[in-house]
Amino acid sequence: MNKTILALSAAALALTGTTAIAQHRGAHNPDTDGNGSVTLTEMQAASAERFARMDANGDGVIDAADRQARGAQMFARADANGDGELTAAEMQAAREARKADRPERGERSERRAKRGGDRTERMAQRFAQADTDNSGGLSQAELAAMHEARGERGKRGNRGGKRGGMFLSADANGDQAISRAEFDAAVQARFAKLDSDGNGAISAEEREAHKAERRAERQAKRGERRGQ
Repeated sequence: MNKTILALSAAALALTGTTAIAQHRGAHNPDTDGNGSVTLTEMQAASAERFARMDANGDGVIDAADRQARGAQMFARADANGDGELTAAEMQAAREARKADRPERGERSERRAKRGGDRTERMAQRFAQADTDNSGGLSQAELAAMHEARGERGKRGNRGGKRGGMFLSADANGDQAISRAEFDAAVQARFAKLDSDGNGAISAEEREAHKAERRAERQAKRGERRGQ
């Protein structure tokens, strides 16, 4: 179950402020004054709202209990007919809803489609493999097994480290929970990294430079995997 929760509530791991910056467009825009740059105050405000949403039980830390609650909520929202399983159609609808909420998700999906062609067949194969009882839907247990298997493959291929690394960097004392103090420290560290010219604001150019850097890193890792 915990593997499912971690997979379904991936946003809970994106706690270092990168998410706030990535969402500079749309409903989650941290640039509250609309001047094209994000200050530390704006980033902290946007990130604090995210922390409050992730801290489901309001105890001041984000831990397994919060991730479990968030994951259960996300599963329930995706389970449109309430039968305790997610069909391929329900999962696709949930993905489309996330893309609509965050435009950059849709843009990334389009780029992936152009690079790798149609992913529909591959996703259908994964779904069929995960649906061990051939019910036409995935239970939370089946989702847990699927994500655990994918996680193990990711470890062997050195993939999927972004969110885990972000979580570990925020979890300064290694107790598998993020306190508000750890969260605030991680946000400030992320801001300092993105504010490359040190002028106290993250410009559109700095955001684009960061995205380009991340794309280059991903391409390099893909090249390494192909060479193995």
